[in-house]
Amino acid sequence: MTSSSALPEQAGRTCHHVINPFHSAHYFAPEFPAEMAKAGIENRSAGYFASRGAAMGAVGPGTIAATFYNFNYDLIAEHVPHVWSVATPEAVLAARLRAADATLRRLLGDAALASPEMAEAAELALRAAEGCSRPARPLAAAQADLPVPEAPHLAYWHAATLLREHRGDGHLMALLDAELDGLEALVTHSATGNGMNLHGALRIRGWSEEDLRAAQERLRTRGLLDAEDRLTEAGVRLREDLEHTTDRLDRGPYEHLGAAGVARLTELATGFTTAIVNAGAFPAELFGK
Repeated sequence: MTSSSALPEQAGRTCHHVINPFHSAHYFAPEFPAEMAKAGIENRSAGYFASRGAAMGAVGPGTIAATFYNFNYDLIAEHVPHVWSVATPEAVLAARLRAADATLRRLLGDAALASPEMAEAAELALRAAEGCSRPARPLAAAQADLPVPEAPHLAYWHAATLLREHRGDGHLMALLDAELDGLEALVTHSATGNGMNLHGALRIRGWSEEDLRAAQERLRTRGLLDAEDRLTEAGVRLREDLEHTTDRLDRGPYEHLGAAGVARLTELATGFTTAIVNAGAFPAELFGK
């Protein structure tokens, strides 16, 4: 294993940020609800909960709430466990893989999927994923038990999913340590200017404006938001500390791959992610400010 000192600072975080969209693009694609509907799941939220949770089996709403963290439990309970009476976890996993395949074919084209660069990205990402740990990482551990698809672009997607969930599981540990609940985590993350816009995130995750105001008040009381709901200096430090803690908890895959491998994977992932973003993978109404 390569020493962490061989990796440039935040190399793992940078790599993650360009790998993650390759996994997550299908959630926003028309192919996702279409494939879930073929499995009998008509509601998009139900499809999302089922598709991310299916690797863990036919779990209940409590498990989804614990592992997804920032969704309103009441929204989850509208669909789980009922969704498992509609489709088995195995059927959902098959539909998810078909959705990812169709989405990537549309966004990138068959030539890119069959390219040597895609095969190389898959090889590097799978090698990095060998460094993921299972203890205390339910989503990553469940994903790691799934078979690796044969097609290079789906093998890369599988590895990207595992790397995403590994970092995500570690991030939840950091959020708990920082005493931020799911909605407070959403509010403070949105205030950094990164990721999905706040009101889009609230709608998708089932929170009301009243819930939002209560969370903002709690954060102001802690000195993390100012009167205009912007991060204070303390809030900025907290978010920075969260990312550094997440980096530390997520260092295993990137140490395992080594500095040269991480640099090359980041280069390849940047190319593919830039292409899918330019092809309109992510809706502007959710990610615009």
